Amino acid sequence: MTALHMRGVVLPDGEFRDLWIVNGRIRTRPVPGAETIVDGGYLLPGLVDAHCHIGLAADDLAEAEQQALTDRDAGTLLVRDCGAPLDTRPLQEKLELPRIVRAGKHIARPRRYIRYISDELEDPSLLPAAVAEQAAAGDGWVKLVGDWIDRDTGDLAPLWPDDALAEAIKVAHDAGARVTAHVFGGEALPGLIKAGIDCIEHGTGLTASTIELMVAHGTALVPTLINIETFPSLAAGASRYPVYAGHMLDLYGRVRKTVGAALEAGIPVYAGTDAGGGIAHGRIVDEIVALHEAGMTTSDALGAASWSARSWLGWSGIQESSAADIIAYADDPRTDLNALRHPTRIVLRGRVIR
Repeated sequence: MTALHMRGVVLPDGEFRDLWIVNGRIRTRPVPGAETIVDGGYLLPGLVDAHCHIGLAADDLAEAEQQALTDRDAGTLLVRDCGAPLDTRPLQEKLELPRIVRAGKHIARPRRYIRYISDELEDPSLLPAAVAEQAAAGDGWVKLVGDWIDRDTGDLAPLWPDDALAEAIKVAHDAGARVTAHVFGGEALPGLIKAGIDCIEHGTGLTASTIELMVAHGTALVPTLINIETFPSLAAGASRYPVYAGHMLDLYGRVRKTVGAALEAGIPVYAGTDAGGGIAHGRIVDEIVALHEAGMTTSDALGAASWSARSWLGWSGIQESSAADIIAYADDPRTDLNALRHPTRIVLRGRVIR
């Protein structure tokens, strides 16, 4: 394979540098005969969608592949797939697709989540065994449904008792996996955080006390802000459950303040779109812009979907011997995040995608 050469302002350090790519890896020393593919502009470690569902709304692998391509063309080169009923492991072998870190199937209870996509447990005491199974089937992550509407009470409610959560999360950690949970409301949060969960998805029900708990336990947050924009329509479609509808509208109304408080407290926050779960694929830039509007600096919002998120998921940025997943832009995204909508070059696994 011909060696490649790129030069530009490398983020996040902001230095103008030359990079070479050989066998899918970055080199920082000159490689004779390399083909220059970028000369100027800004070089960013490949974008990350830390909450995405490749294959969730797909009938087969061909449709799931198209979802992944849509994300890739928007600059997402690394996906933390937060649960899908489809086994997407064959997609990991396709070099032209984003790197996919899979969480296997959601784990839920009957009638307490979207039908047909989860491993549904009648008995919550079976949670540790189900977590062990999904930890073995995934790529180091397990996805729980932490709360959902309880039709008997007519509002959001937790799915799992605290003792089952503590045992299940220990099982995952002992297996080398991390655990995350879908949580809209506030009631489920203390049990999940105290049990040692690694990440909270959405987190719209966070309060001062649960933010403090997350800080103490080092729990991360992926707020999926563009997904939260669907809350009014969810409330409008739930006229049979007025308490739930009102609750969802309240969570929606204060989400920016909630995320701002989490940021101010120092909780690690990463960018995730929830694509596939009612959100179109390819919208990572919209989520980055939303994080900035919620209080992140432009640099931190970029990091939440690039170098910081890559590090969190076990991947490095632009440095010697790192995987060559790089996006080039003509304009500085630190000045205008919308520059991210116009990549001039995408390199994935050391291969020029466009």
